[in-house]
Amino acid sequence: MTRSPDPTDDLCVFLTELTFAQIPTDVVAGIKLLFIDWLGSALAGAGTGPADMFQGFAARMGPGQGSCTDYSGGPDTSGFFAAMINAATSHVVEQDDLHNSSVLHPATVVFPAVLAIAQQEGATGAEMLTAAVAGYEAGIRVGEFLGRSHYVHFHTTATAGTLAAAAASARLLNLDAEQTRHALGTAGTKAAGLWEFLVDGADSKQIHTASAASSGLLAAYAARDGITGARRIFDGAHGMGAAMSTDSDPSFLNDRLGERWATLETSYKWHASCRHTHPAADALLKAIHDNGLDPKRITSVQTHVHQGAIDVLGPVVAPTTIHQSKFSMGTVLGLLAMHGKAGLTEFDSFALTDPDVARYRKIVTMTLDPEIDAAYPARWIGKVTVTMDDGTSFNARVDTPKGDPGNMLSLHEITNKAMALAAYGGREDPVTVERWIGEIQNLDAIEDGAGALRRA
Repeated sequence: MTRSPDPTDDLCVFLTELTFAQIPTDVVAGIKLLFIDWLGSALAGAGTGPADMFQGFAARMGPGQGSCTDYSGGPDTSGFFAAMINAATSHVVEQDDLHNSSVLHPATVVFPAVLAIAQQEGATGAEMLTAAVAGYEAGIRVGEFLGRSHYVHFHTTATAGTLAAAAASARLLNLDAEQTRHALGTAGTKAAGLWEFLVDGADSKQIHTASAASSGLLAAYAARDGITGARRIFDGAHGMGAAMSTDSDPSFLNDRLGERWATLETSYKWHASCRHTHPAADALLKAIHDNGLDPKRITSVQTHVHQGAIDVLGPVVAPTTIHQSKFSMGTVLGLLAMHGKAGLTEFDSFALTDPDVARYRKIVTMTLDPEIDAAYPARWIGKVTVTMDDGTSFNARVDTPKGDPGNMLSLHEITNKAMALAAYGGREDPVTVERWIGEIQNLDAIEDGAGALRRA
């Protein structure tokens, strides 16, 4: 599409005019796989503290009954509370997707809003997929607009994620361009989420996604009902760019809309940990496997990283909770070295109790690498230097971590991952999960999209 002088106008027109027929077939296939991947994370969150808290909150403050599914095992509730619960629980186990250059987890905020509105209002499967793509395309561009400086203090999935949920909701509610602009304006003024929780090992990260999805949904409904939002929420003198960034660039907001499908750039998580640990994790595995190293004889692992990894992982020196340990580079690398995996069961069984894993927290260091930092966030390169007890050292490098475009998970790996995550959550039987996965794979052919992904 031709760019106008106002990038926000372009974005709103794109979101309003996007139809299922305009979405390339590979993007349709891609959003279905991302949907399946999200479903696994949502089901895995069942029985966790955040899931229980949000279910209790919905029981006390919600309508008592509703038409929307809580995928962590709670009773059906209203769309607003379903979006809140499902966004929180799908972010608990750190297995949800990530888009590199925006540093945004789109699935955990987009799909809860789309499902909530579809099940509350009714929608076809094609309309649901279209809304999800709209959320991904908008949210990713908002994350890129906010720039690297934003991520130093703000969790982008909490901030840009609110706009992603609003964009998806606006598309599914068939808002016009002016209403969509109001929805984004209201979503932007609600956007928040600071990294300070990592220092304490607090649970705020799930509050971030719960708020983003439900606030985005609220913003779209408010716009539909005539509530106005800031027209220049992105580039105004008191907008998101001015308040939350020192390097914001509005040109990202309408970057090749309808030509560059950012949805396809989204990465899948292979390890059950913060994405900033993954490049170094893959590089350490490569060093061990390529050189036949004995992990018990390793005396130091120097990880060469970008500044964002240091900012997010650096505060976690001595994790005290399982979730906090997923932001500890030493813990993640220790699990991989000593147990071959950094999956959910490995974290539960060994992250805080295995002395060999604890040793890795002492021998793993992070060093800022100019090449890796310059490539970030467009590319997340992994490099490690491993030293053995006899003084020999080995270097390993991974340019494309597993799950990134170019080293993508297969359909088989994605569905197996979703099934394993569902089994971990333990609230849904495998037959139901398989049915839901089948419904997602055929969602564009389902007229009653609102009837899909429900319990029998």
